[in-house]
Amino acid sequence: MTNIKLKAPNIPFLSEFLDYLRVERGYSVHTIEAYKSDIDQFATFLTCQQKLSSLIRWNRLSEENLYEFQKFLSTENYKPSTRSRKLASLKSFLGFLHRTGQIDNDPSSKISLRVTRLKLPHTISIDQAIALVTKPLSVSTTPIASRDEAMLQLAYASGLRSSELINLNLDDIDLRANRVRCLGKGNKERIIPFHSLAADRLGEYLNSHRIKLVTDLSGKALFLNSRGGRITRQGYWLTLKKYAQMLNLSDNITPHSLRHSFATHLLQGGAPIRHVQELLGHASISSTQIYTHITKEFVREEYETAHPRS
Repeated sequence: MTNIKLKAPNIPFLSEFLDYLRVERGYSVHTIEAYKSDIDQFATFLTCQQKLSSLIRWNRLSEENLYEFQKFLSTENYKPSTRSRKLASLKSFLGFLHRTGQIDNDPSSKISLRVTRLKLPHTISIDQAIALVTKPLSVSTTPIASRDEAMLQLAYASGLRSSELINLNLDDIDLRANRVRCLGKGNKERIIPFHSLAADRLGEYLNSHRIKLVTDLSGKALFLNSRGGRITRQGYWLTLKKYAQMLNLSDNITPHSLRHSFATHLLQGGAPIRHVQELLGHASISSTQIYTHITKEFVREEYETAHPRS
């Protein structure tokens, strides 16, 4: 939602609040205009997020809306002082609405709207990701190695959360259409495509190697451990760590690193952010926008490397 350009929706009680700032607080015209601009931006953000209609109803506002706006500001190129001012303007306005009886509860009263430094997700480069997901079968041809490569290939090809990956069942994989079905947060189902290399490794695992791991514990689980049961989150983490250490990759790599790298590499390749949002299963695009910050850093680094005057 970078550079919101939609006209701000109708904002009830905004004029009363601005009068309060002018008459009772004695603020200057410049300061009042800044308050109005900040509140306009928040109202437009809500409309773009489809959280509220074009006529803002402040009693429907939730703490989640405020957290999402805070996250959105963190992904933009605002100075920390500017973000602090915008959040303070919003908190002041909501406090005014509560004191004057326009809203029953002030959702900003229970949360801190202070600006915190944006913590970027840990990612690895495209070359590192390819090396990682192809490492298992380069060192072994056992059923476990086949499982490991199929699992890592699918994780990087689909951007699945670790919990979504380990909970996959056999009928969630469609090798004819190269797509996977998963249940994400809130039990929301999504269908995600994956590339032919991942399909090849999955096919090899399913057709030749999974059967060698099957026991009475297996059921319909897609990825099995050495005892035949469903692989656990800890098992997946240890698998990833093992191959990362073989490649001397950062100790900070976690199962989520492949998901972060999936999103970042798609955006670097020109994928629309809305499409990446759908693939990741993000309810709000503000959750996806953090990856645009990483791609901006990537562009800056590429510029500094390539430009003759940099």
